[in-house]
Amino acid sequence: MKVSKMSALRTVLCVLLFCMPAFASGSTEKEILVQDNTAFAVELYRRLSDAEGNLFFSPYSISTALVMTYAGARENTRGEMMQALCFSLRQEELHPAFAELEADLVRAQARGGAALHGANSLWPHANYPFLEEFLTLLQKHYGVSITPVNYGDAEAARETINGWVEQRTLEKIRELIPQGILNALTRLVLVNAIYFKGEWRSGFEPERTEETPFFLAPGTTVQVPMMTQLQTFGYAEDDDLQILELPYAGENFSMIILLPRQKDGLERLEQKLNLTNLGRWRNRIGARRVEVFLPKFKTTSMFRLDDTLKTMGMVDAFDERRADFSGMDGKGLLYLAAVLHKAFVDVSEEGTEAAAATGAVVGLKMSAPSGSPPPPPVFRADRPFLFLIQESTTESILFLGRVADPTRTGE
Repeated sequence: MKVSKMSALRTVLCVLLFCMPAFASGSTEKEILVQDNTAFAVELYRRLSDAEGNLFFSPYSISTALVMTYAGARENTRGEMMQALCFSLRQEELHPAFAELEADLVRAQARGGAALHGANSLWPHANYPFLEEFLTLLQKHYGVSITPVNYGDAEAARETINGWVEQRTLEKIRELIPQGILNALTRLVLVNAIYFKGEWRSGFEPERTEETPFFLAPGTTVQVPMMTQLQTFGYAEDDDLQILELPYAGENFSMIILLPRQKDGLERLEQKLNLTNLGRWRNRIGARRVEVFLPKFKTTSMFRLDDTLKTMGMVDAFDERRADFSGMDGKGLLYLAAVLHKAFVDVSEEGTEAAAATGAVVGLKMSAPSGSPPPPPVFRADRPFLFLIQESTTESILFLGRVADPTRTGE
């Protein structure tokens, strides 16, 4: 059975300057990994932000699915993936660091206040001879479940994998893998699923929520349910933006909102979003009494990331002739056929529910101030803004996105 060739490859620019930050002396491998993952998160956001409307994804889920794929990459394929994913640790350091970071996230949710569940799975073609050392590495560091399926019946395999994703995300992520992606040449699907639910440390009172205008563009508004409260939160500001940190109960996780001062300031803010500025903005946050206005919103985003990852330098992995995943099967007969991602978020008076899943499909090659206290600042999110959900101790970014129009759900 034949499959279509990948589209013509394009020339790509290196992102090495972006992906190679200076690390503080004595940084642990886990700290380096968190910074690398943050670099990847903001760079991926920059690549995806050209699309219009709301945007939401889990960089942590994407990094996890792709690092499992990276474990089997060799030669130039490995080098390009290392660059695109912003990894600076060697393979023997990287996988234990991911395991340590995952253990930190498990401990954070175990302390109470929020639920965070993640799971990794491999779905190999029945009887295809994957290397034992590859499977053992993923079991040891990523706790994968391994379930052989028959891709000769691609639709049954798709339904089985999608069912697993739905179960792990409490049915928030459905149809991660659409029809037509899997076929008789598929040999492996690697999946990461993540689910988060947190109540605000200080919830919004539903009776105070009112319909108010949200500015989409100069002269254009929609009516949205706007939540409000006056409370002490993490806050910072400068001439261009306001920064608000809303902790979840237990204070192990938080949402950070980046709000441009100008109603049409989203594009300028996105242009300034990089590893250095994000670190600077987060470091300036301090406790302050703030009057908050935040819209309720719910949105779902779906991506096929093949072309985006190519523009970031990950080219050979998708090329049937040049891909080298011999660390998976010892033969070099495999290539990366698709990277799929879907994410969901719901923000209300009580808190936040979010979920995401990423699937990497591996196919068989066919070819180869002084005085009186000032009044509290007003944080009125009545215009497009950026936001992220992070684990508070490591500042690991679990989800990242923007709200361009709170009335659009994406589905």
